Amino acid sequence: MPESPYTVSDVMTHTVVAVGSEAHFKEIVELLDQWKVSALPVLAGEGRVVGVVSEADLLPKEEFRDTEEGDLMARAKASALTAAELMTAPAVTVHADAPLAEAARIMAHRHVKRLPVVDGVGLLQGVVSRGDLLKVFLRGDAEIADEIRHSVLSRLPVPLSRLTVAVSDGVVTLGGSLPDRALVLVVARAVRAVEGVVDIRLDLTHR
Repeated sequence: MPESPYTVSDVMTHTVVAVGSEAHFKEIVELLDQWKVSALPVLAGEGRVVGVVSEADLLPKEEFRDTEEGDLMARAKASALTAAELMTAPAVTVHADAPLAEAARIMAHRHVKRLPVVDGVGLLQGVVSRGDLLKVFLRGDAEIADEIRHSVLSRLPVPLSRLTVAVSDGVVTLGGSLPDRALVLVVARAVRAVEGVVDIRLDLTHR
């Protein structure tokens, strides 16, 4: 893992299983089961993501097997046979160079568990899941403390000897003295932005 993975490309899965728009219902189910995933990107042309077919798109086939009830869209899904008919389109995607926070917000707002990762022209580059975004919290405490010292505290107008950093289970405690109260908030915001930080405790004084 890089020292501080700030973009989706740092944590995404690069080897991705996907299907073409003509993939049959049973083929999709088999791939979902084989790869233990809940959704597959649907590709067209040379790899452009045109949609996503998920377990939720497939379930109406079973749900409405013995009934004519349900809205028009659900009944259409129930009779669909190919990825093009089943998929949700347009696909909710994220760019490889997007910050992790952006990917997390998209997942939360669109209620999806994974996102196809695309380049500038929409070609599939990988897939990022909720679990991938949580990888940043696997960083060691010493690694996080080193980054805070070198990337945050070293830029302050104070000698590093006046400041202390302790990290335990991702929780950062900052101690020492700063020349200006406004710097306390600036430092806190910068430290919280370091990947892997779970929480922050401030024991800073100011003159």
